[in-house]
Amino acid sequence: MSAAKIKKGDPVIVLSGKDKGKTGTVTKAMPKDGKVIVSGVNVATRHRKPSQSNPQGGLEKVEAPMHISKVALATADGKPTRVRFETQDGKKVRVAVKTGEKIDG
Repeated sequence: MSAAKIKKGDPVIVLSGKDKGKTGTVTKAMPKDGKVIVSGVNVATRHRKPSQSNPQGGLEKVEAPMHISKVALATADGKPTRVRFETQDGKKVRVAVKTGEKIDG
């Protein structure tokens, strides 16, 4: 598998689905599955029965994984951009296609 274009900690924008337009940071990246978990986005509600670890039970909100193609990296001005790889000083770095700026990661 090639290097990850979107990594943990990256600011991203959701491009499609019920949360289209929302922004957040990647809390977990799953490159083998091609999915990411974004904070505050794609929140699913789980109905939990009371148990010993959770005697109250009730509704539990969980951030569900979403496909990596549904998110795009956010530039400094908050617009979505694609990611390109370039070799600078003998190192492979991520570069924002729209602005050409290097992505720290």
